[in-house]
Amino acid sequence: MDDTFQIYVNRVARLTLPESYRTQLQHIQTSPKYRIAEGGAAGPLPFPGYSIVTPPWIDDVDNGDFYEQVRDLQQQLLQALPPGLLIPVPAESFHVTLADLFWDSAYRDANRDPGFEPQLRDRIAQIFEEYAAQHLVTRSVYWQVLGLAVRARAISVCLAPKDEAAYEQVVTMRRAIFQNSALMGLGMEQQYHLTAHITLGYFGEIPGDLDREAVSEDLNQLSLNWLGRQGNHSVWVHHAELRKFDDMTHYYREPDWATLEL
Repeated sequence: MDDTFQIYVNRVARLTLPESYRTQLQHIQTSPKYRIAEGGAAGPLPFPGYSIVTPPWIDDVDNGDFYEQVRDLQQQLLQALPPGLLIPVPAESFHVTLADLFWDSAYRDANRDPGFEPQLRDRIAQIFEEYAAQHLVTRSVYWQVLGLAVRARAISVCLAPKDEAAYEQVVTMRRAIFQNSALMGLGMEQQYHLTAHITLGYFGEIPGDLDREAVSEDLNQLSLNWLGRQGNHSVWVHHAELRKFDDMTHYYREPDWATLEL
């Protein structure tokens, strides 16, 4: 289901263009993952599930410099946008989702079976073990920031692989997961093409008089300025981990849960 390397690069590059900002901003919606209280304060709503992700920043010492710069971009973004438009995610939770497994209603449905979670964890461990036996660890999987991207309910930084080998490492791992009959038997479905990104925040209150043209120009200028700065604009995808989440602010794991070195 995932794209070829060149189709992927072409597709995600378009997401970072001003024309895409203008189009996407016409369709943005308040995120259902947050509760917005009177006065504009926002708090996360329950949104449980499991994903395969890179270690969040709080657990990833190897990408500290990179995530510090992403945090700076997040702060600049919040200053540029109208107050309350974007609900920022905690910077310590920054990560790259490599494969969505179960979330929200699909997770709740599957979790009615008390054996679901142990089976899921065991099967991911087996997949990672089999993958590691068949593929060399390259420790050279780097993905670079192309710019900001606007989604229906969020703003993120969009990522492209440094080279085709880095892309194939991730896509091959995803194929091993999404084509696994035991996981499909638990109810897992691949619903999205890979679009690697780091979420900066979710849309909160959307003013009726929002100047979408001005927001589009601000996003484009922020992207250009940030990419023009000296510094590390690439994230090292060195590990894939099974992580659980209860909402969109925290991704956690137990010490014996599966990890895969890439």
